[in-house]
Amino acid sequence: MFWKCLQGLPATSIIAHRTIWSVLVLWSILALQKNAAATWRQLGNPKIFIWHLLSGLLLAANWLLYVWATLQERILETSLGYYLNPFVNMLFGYCLFGETHSRGQKISIAIALLGVACQFHGVHGFPWVALTLALTFSLYAVVRKKSPLSSLPGLGIETLLLTPIALVWLCVVPPTITSTLANFNQQSLLLMFTGVATSTPLLLFGHATRNIPLTTLGILQFLSPTLQWLVAWRIYHEPMTPERTVSFALIWLAIALYGFSSWKRSTAVSV
Repeated sequence: MFWKCLQGLPATSIIAHRTIWSVLVLWSILALQKNAAATWRQLGNPKIFIWHLLSGLLLAANWLLYVWATLQERILETSLGYYLNPFVNMLFGYCLFGETHSRGQKISIAIALLGVACQFHGVHGFPWVALTLALTFSLYAVVRKKSPLSSLPGLGIETLLLTPIALVWLCVVPPTITSTLANFNQQSLLLMFTGVATSTPLLLFGHATRNIPLTTLGILQFLSPTLQWLVAWRIYHEPMTPERTVSFALIWLAIALYGFSSWKRSTAVSV
């Protein structure tokens, strides 16, 4: 709903603003915590520089597609993408990190993929928005696992590395940052607030990953796409076709099976 208030601005310009204002917020927090200098020195580490440049580009691609799809009245597709994200994480965990999954979790992945397949006819082709959102955010998680930095310094470096690109874009491509902020209005204020709107949920997510069980976190991750789905359907009146209804029903079934299997597995381990 926040991004919908920026209707009329190009998604690329919104993401450029989002990057710049996020840098200001994140590095202000680092400065208050007296970690800014230590984080800045990490840029001299080639491994950290490369991994965070890659993760920053993946995050920017995810941001750009999400905002673009929201402005194009395709919120239901973004919802599908974030429903799929935990299942793609499971696949990457299995393929890249040797993580094991129970039989129930494997079945839940298959059911989720079947739910995606049901969307093919409904979107008149390949549901590329949903799958690209899921893949970019899951790949972002994979790349971030390669870095020793915690959530705040890592996100601070990622946005800092993207800032030169964002600044060049806003200085060259209309509406430029000067024209946008000079004509101070509600949209200008909202653009300035994108830093807070971006940093807050990402930092809370990073905090949550270190303080609550991953099984609980996995279940909570399904709250966001559920709210997106309800907003798209009930507030913005995006059509819930029969294909989409079947697709979401299968994915909710997969979520229920995934949650039950994860709970059963964690209970067995604790015993």
